[in-house]
Amino acid sequence: MNKNVIIGSMTALITPFKEGKLDEQTYSKLIKRQIANGISAVVPVGTTGESATLTHDEHRVCIEIAVDACKGTDVKVLAGAGSNATHEAIGLAQFAQAHGADGILSVAPYYNKPTQKGLYLHYKAIASSVDLPVLLYNVPGRTGCDIAADTIIKLFNDCENIYGVKEASGSIDKCVDLLAHEPRLSVLSGEDAINYPILSNGGKGVISVTANLLPDYTAKLTKFALQNEFLKAKQINDDLYAINKILFCESNPIPIKAAMYIAGLAPSLEYRLPLCEPSAENLKKIENVMKQYTIKGF
Repeated sequence: MNKNVIIGSMTALITPFKEGKLDEQTYSKLIKRQIANGISAVVPVGTTGESATLTHDEHRVCIEIAVDACKGTDVKVLAGAGSNATHEAIGLAQFAQAHGADGILSVAPYYNKPTQKGLYLHYKAIASSVDLPVLLYNVPGRTGCDIAADTIIKLFNDCENIYGVKEASGSIDKCVDLLAHEPRLSVLSGEDAINYPILSNGGKGVISVTANLLPDYTAKLTKFALQNEFLKAKQINDDLYAINKILFCESNPIPIKAAMYIAGLAPSLEYRLPLCEPSAENLKKIENVMKQYTIKGF
């Protein structure tokens, strides 16, 4: 089966706000910084991009900005196109295709807890609606819904453009299971702390929160692993342990947006309710850990 794939080092982009509105200028600058620091692809409007609290218009604008920023470069745009309503996910996927995205990332439907058959039908409908590569996104801790290994493999085999899964279940066993039964599947790490273990087991890339702050580290880690230079990759993963841990001291993307603000990469620290600023204690912890790293500016 010949499938188009988007793999390598990817960044789950934050969405900056200014006075409650999408900060389009900063968003474009952040993406261009990613490009300059060796990232393979950017992922707008995923979980880290607070997609659940964006309007559909804001969601679409984020995709348009990402496509425009990456135009003329080798960096791909894997656009978030997920919903707990299949027709809404299809609409977002078709918009992404029409406006130049290279692929879509579609999170498992949240809240309504579909069966595995429902998940299969949901993703098959999305994949059938576009010609773009489709990456499944499994993050049961946030959606309350786990895409089973058998369902992932069936979708891979039945849908020509479904090429893999972003695995954010935190389960190494799940990744081993998937690749043992379908080695052609592209498994991408969705958990920064275990990027190296997933890559060394045959994973094809990462979709990283930490890469917002340290894209150069993430790009090098992934490049080394995909070149089978595992000792070098492991060293970077070990070096990133402290920041990976502190960036999940509160619900994502609360800590990473705080870190970007502290680093001077975001002009304001704003979230969409019900997300809010981290505690003063955690803010100080984030700031202290950041001192261990060289953070490149614009």
